[in-house]
Amino acid sequence: MKTKILMTLLYVLPTVAGAAIPYRVEQVANPVNDATQRTDVNRFYIGGAYNFSMWQSFTDEHNISIDGKNTSGFEAVVGVHISDAFRIEANYVHTDAKWKQFEISNNMALLNMIVDAHIDPMYSLLRTQMLVPYVGFGAGATWMDADNNISLGNKIAPTVTAMAGISVEFNPIFALDFGYRYVYMFNPDVDKIANLNPSAHQFRAGARISF
Repeated sequence: MKTKILMTLLYVLPTVAGAAIPYRVEQVANPVNDATQRTDVNRFYIGGAYNFSMWQSFTDEHNISIDGKNTSGFEAVVGVHISDAFRIEANYVHTDAKWKQFEISNNMALLNMIVDAHIDPMYSLLRTQMLVPYVGFGAGATWMDADNNISLGNKIAPTVTAMAGISVEFNPIFALDFGYRYVYMFNPDVDKIANLNPSAHQFRAGARISF
């Protein structure tokens, strides 16, 4: 009788041990999968940037033309990382829109949606990734003041933007941004030229600090 019980145990034990192996593998595998997710992303950030703006020339329906000029400006940035690849950013931008004939001083408030090209599934193996391309778009409003040569029918104009560039991420705290932004402001109703929608090609260089 004891011999039969012993033989039965010897038969059953390898089967039970084999069934336990997948469980032990699964317990070990889960932390490995979790390691592919970045845990060092700081959620909020602040920053600033310098803008070089190239204002576009314009000709109205009466064949009156204005010649665009180049200007410099600055901006302040506050943002939040929604995920590793997506962030929302608010910008205050001050710049002057200049043409040969007149000048408009602009203060913009913009809200931007930005997508960063992080390599998420492989990021645990590429911790040294520094160059991160990004694209985005934004919308907001511009408050305008004109010089003495013209008057404005609308001193607040809806504004839209589109942007692209590359970030240099030195570490989870500090990054540099270099990029391009197209700015389009809807008609401020300038008295000397009909249907002017100020627009510019902007080249930006800035820095961000995350916390």
